Amino acid sequence: FRKAQEGKKKVVLAGCVPQAQPRQDYLKGLSIIGVQQIDRVVEVVEETIKGHSVRLLGQKKDNGKRLGGARLDLPKIRKNPLIEIISINTGCLNACTYCKTKHARGDLASYPVEELVDRAKQSFQEGVCEIWLTSEDTGAYGRDIGTDLPTLLWKLVEAIPEGAMLRLGMTNPPYILEHLEEMAKILNHPRVYAFLHIPVQSASDSVLMDMKREYCVADFKQVVDFLKEKVPGITIATDIICGFPGETDEDFQETMKLVEQYRFPSLFINQFYPRPGTPAAKMHQVPAAVKKQRTKDLSQLFHSYNPYDHKVGERQRVLVTEESFDSNYYVAHNPFYEQVLVPKDPLLMGKMVEVNIYEAGKHFMKGQPVSDARVYTASITRPLAKGQVSGLTEEFRHAAQNGTNWKAHPSAEIPVKTQPRSWMALQLPWQQEGGGLKILSVSLALLAVLVMFYYGGMKTEL
Repeated sequence: FRKAQEGKKKVVLAGCVPQAQPRQDYLKGLSIIGVQQIDRVVEVVEETIKGHSVRLLGQKKDNGKRLGGARLDLPKIRKNPLIEIISINTGCLNACTYCKTKHARGDLASYPVEELVDRAKQSFQEGVCEIWLTSEDTGAYGRDIGTDLPTLLWKLVEAIPEGAMLRLGMTNPPYILEHLEEMAKILNHPRVYAFLHIPVQSASDSVLMDMKREYCVADFKQVVDFLKEKVPGITIATDIICGFPGETDEDFQETMKLVEQYRFPSLFINQFYPRPGTPAAKMHQVPAAVKKQRTKDLSQLFHSYNPYDHKVGERQRVLVTEESFDSNYYVAHNPFYEQVLVPKDPLLMGKMVEVNIYEAGKHFMKGQPVSDARVYTASITRPLAKGQVSGLTEEFRHAAQNGTNWKAHPSAEIPVKTQPRSWMALQLPWQQEGGGLKILSVSLALLAVLVMFYYGGMKTEL
């Protein structure tokens, strides 16, 4: 944002850091939107354009009860029109000593099951073929509203059409232990990826105690061992922090042994950084050189094994959802959410196809589509065009319909809307004398960025 300011650009800052530390010097003069104020982005942008500095950082409540966050039906632009990211709750129950997120998002606040299911259904009606559930801790879902994660997941599974998939987000070990039997059944469902992100952070009980993680290494192993037995082939991803205050060489070697034992195919390695205002920042720090070396040693161990070599020659069912970073392939995922690169055939995008695996790397496999295999399409509805606004409010819908014609979909006898040529066709309440249109365009673009940031999930160490 400094470059933006130097270029005389207007800046609006959002997220956990400004929410938790709004009085930092570098935030002076900036407009700030709190983690629960995203639905007021239009007015903040309008005021910022006028040269005013606006700060909205309050907590929303209903009859004295803290709300989970911004409404799920807010308009947004999906980064990928085929993937819907849904936050199922905000905040958490833990009080990890290194975490900044708790300061910003507070205690657990879950969205009602009905609202989440409705959002999923709407997404499928807009051509989405993959849903990601995200939060600071999915396993804790519902504890504040008298329900639980399996209850939500079974309701969501009922709404998933054939050819579409559901991916679960991160869950800490304590809150998944009591649901292991039910979670294994859900992860075995053909429309749910057999994938779970379970951060361990350290394999030393003394370090975990200093972190206040509320579990021991044996708890983590119990979860992983049970799911590996009941969900054959499941992918377990985990996080590890290297060099947490007080971590000894012996503590770190326990972590190395854990990685060697389980050979996690997906491992997020973080060198500890003391975040100002957290208890861990006041603890006795491990020397920087030691932290760096431990991070290097763990990275070398991780890169010493190839988790997918034994899968060459397999025939797998994959869902194609995006383009690779180098633009040479399309990216798909098999039932275990393992990455499979396939040829760039536009007919494959958004489809579930069968492929023969002919090559494997550290983080991916390559597959050749099987010519005579059945192709599944999750929905007869075409995905929204890239940049098109999803989840419009009734006010936006009414305005959009005024400039909309109806015609039959070429592949199904159902009415679908053709979109107006541009947003200029919409005469919205705040458009006045041309100037409001510029504000609307800027606001919508910023709204899309903020919503994707808000619903994209936060890493546990933040």
